[in-house]
Amino acid sequence: MNAASSRASAERARGRDEHVGLRFWVQIDGIEVAGFCECSAITVETETYDYPEGGLNTMIHRLPVRTKYGNITLKRGLDPGHDLFRWFMQTLDGNTQRKNVTISVYGPKGSSPVEEWHLRGAYPVKWTGPDLRTETGAIAVESLEFAYDSMVNNNLGGAGRPGATPGAR
Repeated sequence: MNAASSRASAERARGRDEHVGLRFWVQIDGIEVAGFCECSAITVETETYDYPEGGLNTMIHRLPVRTKYGNITLKRGLDPGHDLFRWFMQTLDGNTQRKNVTISVYGPKGSSPVEEWHLRGAYPVKWTGPDLRTETGAIAVESLEFAYDSMVNNNLGGAGRPGATPGAR
């Protein structure tokens, strides 16, 4: 790693420390987009097929059929560049561009991720603009909901996965 990229990495890490509420960051196709203030739960579900056993009417085998991934919603302060909104509008216009999205969760020091989720083949399915209220003085927040084909979790600390090597990707 050269000195310039090392400095840039250190500056990003400092920036994460300064934004205490932003403990996770999002990359789209390898490009860090921004910190988000909220991320809905990532859900994975296996559908089952009930197969009654012939001759034994009291027994039903439940067989796994397919895995289904729930949509994910990310919220952040309104983006002045409107990059995410433009991506959504491309989908709305029938030009769906699937991209890989990585959600990285950072520890208290903010310098390196402790957990990552890689969403493959993601595309926006819903954009919600900010609630505008003058009396609250709140930040304008936009949300973007994604559908995706599959998900891989990297538990970078190694805990929670059988046979995981700490720090392995």
